Amino acid sequence: MAKSSYEGLQKNVRLLKTPEIEVWQNQYPDKQYAINLDIPEFTCICPKTGLPDFAVIRIEYSPKKFCVELKSFKMYTIFFRNLGIFHEHLINKMLEDFVKAVKPRWVRISGAFNPRGGITTTVSAEYKSK
Repeated sequence: MAKSSYEGLQKNVRLLKTPEIEVWQNQYPDKQYAINLDIPEFTCICPKTGLPDFAVIRIEYSPKKFCVELKSFKMYTIFFRNLGIFHEHLINKMLEDFVKAVKPRWVRISGAFNPRGGITTTVSAEYKSK
């Protein structure tokens, strides 16, 4: 099998140093409720072609002690704008970083990526605290 032009580009994706996701103290930690965040104009770069990828990112989570601070999260998402990353890696990296910062009861992150080569890709990943 021939080597792909993008082979190895995603090897260290889990080690990416992304901007800090800030949080604020939830005043209702005794309540179970959900927060939905929609990012309708998310962009990153296709690691194979170098062309932009466009997506709608949706985050649904139930906070415990903390809620995500939106300005810092916007800066976090902008970090990916010029980064070549596979859709699957992006959503899982975002999930890991979100869980590390916010420590939610549960979170589900989905990315619906615009068609590439006639194929629309939707990737979802979730976490539930123990």
